[in-house]
Amino acid sequence: MALRKFEIEEDDVLAEVLEGLHKREKELPCKLFYDEKGSALFDEICGLDEYYLTRTEMAIMDEHIEEISGFLRNNCLLIELGSGSSKKIRLILDHLQSPAAYVPIDISLEHLMKSVRTLAEDYPQIKIVPVYADFTKPFHLPSFNLPWSHKVIYYPGSSIGNFTPNQSVDLLKRVACIAGKGGGLLIGVDLKKDRKTLEAAYNDKKGVTAAFNFNILDRLNRELCADFDLKQWKHLAFYNAQESRMEIYLESRANQCARINDSEIFFLKGETILTEYSYKYAPEEFAELVSGILHLEHVWIDREQRFSVQYLSVL
Repeated sequence: MALRKFEIEEDDVLAEVLEGLHKREKELPCKLFYDEKGSALFDEICGLDEYYLTRTEMAIMDEHIEEISGFLRNNCLLIELGSGSSKKIRLILDHLQSPAAYVPIDISLEHLMKSVRTLAEDYPQIKIVPVYADFTKPFHLPSFNLPWSHKVIYYPGSSIGNFTPNQSVDLLKRVACIAGKGGGLLIGVDLKKDRKTLEAAYNDKKGVTAAFNFNILDRLNRELCADFDLKQWKHLAFYNAQESRMEIYLESRANQCARINDSEIFFLKGETILTEYSYKYAPEEFAELVSGILHLEHVWIDREQRFSVQYLSVL
């Protein structure tokens, strides 16, 4: 099992953080959620009663896995973006006939390798090639010394909603280039629904989502010599119906200053830092978004029409 690493440069992360915090409307990149601690917290979120996304997506996959596997076809090179704990991929690996290899890609090295070691024990017949990389930026896959007929990108969890529509188009263009002609994309896309359900999913009663949000500041303290006082911040998440997206923020409880490396950032009481968007789509809206890049082959939707799993082919 060989690891392909695309090191995430600390200076690049620092520059990105400072750029976001110096904007008029401050923001931090949501990819910073996913260090080892954040990845573990997200796994906990996925099991919460309020967080319908994971269990609904898995129910769709479980009900339609034979049909889904048929779209993926034999001898595919299966590439997962943001593999995390690699729980969802197991259903596919259990049903897919003769996959050429499985390539999990993740931004959390510790989480990635822990998951891969477990998968390698449970699926010794499948070649696993983990890639440590930020897939939101350009990168190259390793060379594969094995026969494969086509590539399928697996992008579960509705993470595509973390990007604005324009950013999503740019990412999907890169995905299409990676998959190449004859390749495809199996993706989870969250659907529009009532405000109560959406806001409950991002404001759970146990406070796990809040802890996940606070961890982004804790990570800056640990890795970038910052001095954020987490007690002076609160979690804020609400649905913006006009933009069809959940918006997640950290809100300052007081006038305060935080130091990051050699820079000082000032915050007013009530000022916010945007940490995540989560766009919701109607099926026809997502089809329009990807038109010209990918062709929609099939959509699977749960009975309550909360979530969709879609298979698209590269044009």
